Amino acid sequence: MENRNPDVDQWLEHYDNPQRELVAKIRAFILECDPAVKEAIKWQAPTFMYKGNIASFFPKAKKNVTLMFHQGASIQDDAGLLEGDGEVSRVARFVDDDDFEAKKASLRKVILAWIQERS
Repeated sequence: MENRNPDVDQWLEHYDNPQRELVAKIRAFILECDPAVKEAIKWQAPTFMYKGNIASFFPKAKKNVTLMFHQGASIQDDAGLLEGDGEVSRVARFVDDDDFEAKKASLRKVILAWIQERS
């Protein structure tokens, strides 16, 4: 993938967390949603970007993988993937591989909605 950042590869190599493999799967999936999505390490965690910050992993979560969508309240999410009721941010949680598989389509829609709103 051309949008894969070696800094994130290195971060993942040193990420000591029981959810490491699931984080890697979710990362690959998000990068495959659209080649325009880029990634970097921001706030000491992998962050996905397209004309602004889309979402960052919360690296301290150990019982699930948590993605914080920085402006999640503004993203169309008909499936209800994004949790929270704050004015700006939302989170998506994935407890295991099966949960991720069940939520993949919704995650893709949220990522593509962000891109569409900014294109």
